[in-house]
Amino acid sequence: MNARLFSPGRFLAVVAKEFVQMRRDRLTFAMMIGIPLLQVVLFGYAINTDPRRLPTAVLSADNSEFSRSVVSAMQTSTYFKITRQIGSRDEARRLLQGGEVQFVVTIPENFGRDLMRGERPEILLEADATDPVATAGSTAGFKEIVNRALARELKGVLGDLASGQDPVDVRVHSEYNPEAVSQYNIVPGLMGVVLTMTLVMITALAITRERERGTMEHLLSTPVTPLEVTLGKIIPYIVVGYVQMLLIVCAARFLFDVPIQGSVVLVFVLASVFIAANLSVGVTFSTVARNQLQAVQVSVFFFLPSLLLSGFMFPFRGMPQWAQCVGSLLPLTHFLRLVRGIVLKGNGLAESLSHVWPMVLFWLVVVAVGLKRYKRTLD
Repeated sequence: MNARLFSPGRFLAVVAKEFVQMRRDRLTFAMMIGIPLLQVVLFGYAINTDPRRLPTAVLSADNSEFSRSVVSAMQTSTYFKITRQIGSRDEARRLLQGGEVQFVVTIPENFGRDLMRGERPEILLEADATDPVATAGSTAGFKEIVNRALARELKGVLGDLASGQDPVDVRVHSEYNPEAVSQYNIVPGLMGVVLTMTLVMITALAITRERERGTMEHLLSTPVTPLEVTLGKIIPYIVVGYVQMLLIVCAARFLFDVPIQGSVVLVFVLASVFIAANLSVGVTFSTVARNQLQAVQVSVFFFLPSLLLSGFMFPFRGMPQWAQCVGSLLPLTHFLRLVRGIVLKGNGLAESLSHVWPMVLFWLVVVAVGLKRYKRTLD
């Protein structure tokens, strides 16, 4: 056989064949375009490692012009956003523990009087430091913000107070992670990331594998209902999810010395909702994909925004409002808050329920869509 080593005609035929195959496999082509585009949008617009306008509560027992000047300077600094005026230490603790605010500023009684006497009164900034990156810029600049605010007020006969030693004693307490150890924030969060990555992808292959192997016809010929098939494929992987969680908890405790303040049992109980939600997403994806490759591609398309918009890699409050809205729809966002709240803050069931119901709602919606898709697939 006398064939040339390279034939332009054969080469162009292979290229044309690949373009035809690409046109037929529209989902794969969409992933090839969609995933890079999604990365550009998220990294270009949503990711911010220096978050500003962080929610702050003020506990002030002083109504002097000095305390008002400090609060006003914080507001205009762009680091802080005063969202609440509170009246007790219990309320301050509740807001920090529940994650409703990032900071609490405490201005003591007679702050203005003690300042004019040169007694250097204290002003306290408490930060929710479960994510050290989110609070680093604000805590570092707080002292300068306070000193500049008071320098504008300490003029004339009070000018001597602004010279030399700082007029007030600025104290910053980083709560829940005072040493700013990144492992304390990352390792508990890995629980949610690993579950999302593995369970969604594994389950997405479930029905797709049945179809490719030709065993779907056997399921279709049985009286098994879509709900029974969905639950039957989900339950075994719940065990896998709990094994993964157990491994991560052991690593957090014995390898990284993460201080576990709350109940591990509570984490495992509430994680059942998160595991069920991810598995339901995987089953729904398997009804959309026509082969296992497409199932993996769709899973990656779900996992990428979950990873970037949940607050695992980058501060959640540093993202623009539209990105926070999208992230709030994802179960990983709420599971990270739940796990970090229990592990680092010692939250109980009452404080955790606010993070459970969004995951339940997400799970119900996905199950409804999956059952509808499965019925349509049966037809």
